[in-house]
Amino acid sequence: MNSLLHYRAWQGTFHSSWWTIWPIARVSLGVVLRRWMFWILYAFSLLLFLMFFFGTFLLAWAQSAVVVTTQQFGRMGNPEQLLAGMRRALNILNGSQDTFQYFFAYQGGIVVVTLSLVGAVMVGNDFTYKSLIFYLAKPIGRWHYILGKFLAVFVVVQMMTTLPALGLYAQKAFDDWNYVIDIDYFQGKGPAGVLLLFGVIGFGTLLSAVLSILLVATASWMRRTMPLILVWMSLFFFMRFLANLLVDGLQLSVRFRLIDLWNNMMVLGNGLLGFGPDTVNPPRHPEWWEAGLVLIGVCTLCLIYLNHRTRGVEIVS
Repeated sequence: MNSLLHYRAWQGTFHSSWWTIWPIARVSLGVVLRRWMFWILYAFSLLLFLMFFFGTFLLAWAQSAVVVTTQQFGRMGNPEQLLAGMRRALNILNGSQDTFQYFFAYQGGIVVVTLSLVGAVMVGNDFTYKSLIFYLAKPIGRWHYILGKFLAVFVVVQMMTTLPALGLYAQKAFDDWNYVIDIDYFQGKGPAGVLLLFGVIGFGTLLSAVLSILLVATASWMRRTMPLILVWMSLFFFMRFLANLLVDGLQLSVRFRLIDLWNNMMVLGNGLLGFGPDTVNPPRHPEWWEAGLVLIGVCTLCLIYLNHRTRGVEIVS
């Protein structure tokens, strides 16, 4: 009977339904990677990486040029201040914990903007055009779909944060192998070696995990690009402004800064790099465990919402 209907028996190996997470993530990534707008934003995100990557060489050359010019032509303006500024910049770009603190902090803006634009394409369209029904009609559960979307966003954030940061780490490692071997490479001014590498990977993983949960939840709620952009701008920019106003302007408790989710991620990430909570700019911050509890609570609420949101989808109407 099967031969008459041209059916073919499955010859491969049967896997668990959890293997479907990767195909869902792969399809979502393919949709995003085919958009030229994503690659434009990704190119902008690499500008900061290139600035850090080549900044050390450019500043070292500029410093030597200023010294030679000062020796040849005497005092021209105030070269001492210029040299002092260059030395401070070189200390930031020397591959220490300061380098990665500044990199992740400045990289966050373009990451938030990029995710707000691709969120509707990656998640929102599944609810708008009823594609979610196709997924749930298959022998998979709603958590397979949710985790697949998490994985897709996780990979995008890793491409924009952890991958360039590892490039900066590799640049310093190839320049001096003691940077990898000697944990006290910076002589008490911060960790190096494997400890710093784990801190960099942990920082990027933290950003990727939290942002993936937030994006999937908000994109399933807003669906369209413009509402999603407004929600993300309010979530990460307006809440930062409000937190700074309450803590720095009105001198209220530092716990009011916990409403700033990006600042909470920075506090935890800087802790992974070996910094204390007061090293985040601006100063006066809550403890790292308080920031962690807020992020865990927000992510838990997002997961509860996603469970309720996908449960309400009707497979057969």
